[in-house]
Amino acid sequence: GVAALEAAGHHIISKAVSGDTLREAVAAEAPGVLVVRSTKVTAAIIDACPTLEMIVRAGAGFDTIDVAKASEKGIYVCNCPGKNAAAVAELAMGLMLALDRLIADNVVDARQGRWNKAKYSKARGIAGKTLGIIGQGNIAKEVIARAKGMDMKVVMWSRSLTPEGAAALGATPMASVLDVCANADIVSLHVAANKDTKGLANRAFFEAMRPGALFINTTRGSVVDEEALKWALDHKGIRAGLDVFEHEPAAKEGECAIPLASHPNVYITHHIGASTDQAQDVTALEA
Repeated sequence: GVAALEAAGHHIISKAVSGDTLREAVAAEAPGVLVVRSTKVTAAIIDACPTLEMIVRAGAGFDTIDVAKASEKGIYVCNCPGKNAAAVAELAMGLMLALDRLIADNVVDARQGRWNKAKYSKARGIAGKTLGIIGQGNIAKEVIARAKGMDMKVVMWSRSLTPEGAAALGATPMASVLDVCANADIVSLHVAANKDTKGLANRAFFEAMRPGALFINTTRGSVVDEEALKWALDHKGIRAGLDVFEHEPAAKEGECAIPLASHPNVYITHHIGASTDQAQDVTALEA
């Protein structure tokens, strides 16, 4: 992708920056186009670069970009939907399997010299189980395809879902989010982060879920009320696989203080849903 742009006469600047360092970089380099992955593009960063004409988010969501400020400045904002869908779906399925088989706990015990076959021989298995999907975007469709390949039943809800659309995916449509929760052994979120979905997974959501069910979130942390989730972990035996959180560290590495990280019913990954070589190559070409 970079070689093709350079061959077309474009000057490419590639830097690992975030926050204030990104603001300083755009002020110094004065780019016409800014391509970012997960780095936040704030109003201050946009104001620091009067030459900016376009911001490209190399991924699906664009909630990390101050779209209102960009619009005010006449700057186009673009994203690359669907290009990382398979990668995120793979992680969602991986979290389901990891939780069911307690894979991370197996590894930790073995590394610490503990053998506990009795404890880890009690998985339920996911074949024949019902997967509940909230949303019907590209990632949701990729998850459904993989779930069907593992002999799972699928129920789903989305505001725009039609009976015909659900049938085409091999899923059963539900009348509401709570109906999905009540009828699924595993619930996986696949909605955009916006004012309508903020706190979608709230106390009522988790109260509707089956005791001991699995909960997967690979979308955005803002979609989940983490206090409500903690209640479900403590009182309903819900187990959660989380790739995203409400207050994530901004840096690529370093200290972190994620409240749910130490809970025994939670498996956490480091917001890596889209982070495969395949996804990054395809997204980079699209960007």
